[in-house]
Amino acid sequence: MTSEMDAERDAILAALTPVVDGIAATFGPVCDVVLHDYRNPEESVVAVAGSVTGRAVGGAMSEIGMRVLARGDEAEDELNYVTRTRTRNGTLVKSSTMVLRDSTGAVFGALCVNVDVSAVTQVHGLLGALAGLGAAPAELPTTTFGNDIDSVVDALVDVHQSKQRGSWAELDRAERLELFGGLDTRGVFAVRGAVEQVAARLGISRASAYNYLSRARAAHDTSTGGPA
Repeated sequence: MTSEMDAERDAILAALTPVVDGIAATFGPVCDVVLHDYRNPEESVVAVAGSVTGRAVGGAMSEIGMRVLARGDEAEDELNYVTRTRTRNGTLVKSSTMVLRDSTGAVFGALCVNVDVSAVTQVHGLLGALAGLGAAPAELPTTTFGNDIDSVVDALVDVHQSKQRGSWAELDRAERLELFGGLDTRGVFAVRGAVEQVAARLGISRASAYNYLSRARAAHDTSTGGPA
């Protein structure tokens, strides 16, 4: 059964590969399209067209992909959302992530479309200023797109740790549990070896990291009345 499902999933990905090029060609250089196979999170990119997010075949999933992976078969399409890339230039990107399911309904990948809307936003701001509409732009979430899964995990750890406004040694127990719970919700620990990487990033032992993760999950199950 497993081999049959894998063959079916491979066929779906193969059928979508030319679609990747077609969508990117339609929108032009401001667009990139990425096809993911979540069976291999560390090298999930199986097809890509365009260069907005700098992805390459064999590259890792983004923070968004981790979130989808963490939700498993409960994941839903995320359409028309705007984020800012966590880079020096901070490109403004409008994206849609459409999950791929096999005939059993299991999520195994995603088709992602990313459009660089930085220029459009600048024009919108200029026209707004000329018209006397000086409303400040809303703060947008930032996203790490990278071909290296380690860089994506590191970025998420840094973001969550900065929210606690202190180093690991300065956090109390509740804040430490919140940090691990937040990382777990974002799908970080669905990646192979992520617990060890997070432990090294925080300067704690692997045993401590597993302990905090276990306690964070237990606290989440208690608050929601059941397993996540």
